[in-house]
Amino acid sequence: MTSTVGIGLRSRHLAEIARERPAIGFLEIHAENYLASSPALRRMEQLRRDHELSIHAVGLSLGSAEGLDEDHLARVVALVDRLQPSLVSEHLSWSVHGGHYFNDLLPLPYTEEALDIVARNVGRLQDALRRPVSIENPSCYLAFVHSTLSEPEFLGELVRRTGCGLLLDVNNIVVTAHNLRLEPRDWLASLPGAAITEYHLAGHAVNDADGETILIDDHGSRVSEGVWQLFEATVESLGARPTLIEWDTDVPPLGVLIDEAARAETVLSRAGSSGGTHAARAA
Repeated sequence: MTSTVGIGLRSRHLAEIARERPAIGFLEIHAENYLASSPALRRMEQLRRDHELSIHAVGLSLGSAEGLDEDHLARVVALVDRLQPSLVSEHLSWSVHGGHYFNDLLPLPYTEEALDIVARNVGRLQDALRRPVSIENPSCYLAFVHSTLSEPEFLGELVRRTGCGLLLDVNNIVVTAHNLRLEPRDWLASLPGAAITEYHLAGHAVNDADGETILIDDHGSRVSEGVWQLFEATVESLGARPTLIEWDTDVPPLGVLIDEAARAETVLSRAGSSGGTHAARAA
């Protein structure tokens, strides 16, 4: 996939995109919304003729000590084989215990034990898909006191052990850095930049918790100016990558997403004209 900008495909926009065929770089879908044969899946096969796809899984629970659910994995593999997306990704999180699925992507302690578990599960996923996947950095609200690695160190070691890629969610960096009192650019400096395959951009909410301001990764608004600034610095440093605009709650008209995508395209184009992409590839 070229370094272009896509949007997360939501059901309210399906018919409009199929009818109008707007100039969108690619479409991302959540795997779990298309695991069963349905009219929506058949329409997705039609959209596939005009748009590149990215499949973003949310339920494989890569941090689960119980290992991957083989039935769920098989259905994800079948979907990937059917749609042949350009990119496949999942989250650095867990969400299953004892056969029960939780509604949230739950955090992991960054320890050697957790790293072994995630690396084993990522390896199993990549073997089943016969392709590398990209792992997304999460939004964090609390830190585990017994973590022995920083999040960038954990991700970097995961890349080294499995050969996976990294999906760099810039909004999640801003959310995590604010909530845990970190410096976003220091966080970025510890990552293996060459492993980054994709960027995500989204909005977040600003909440009060007992007098403390916290940021919540809710994907329910335009990308904030702070995230745009970090995205510009990231692209300037690491180069252009396929970039996604995510919007999952209070989903706006399609034109709003296309407007956000156009701004991201401008950032990527500026980096390309200044040689940032070349520098990243040479790194």
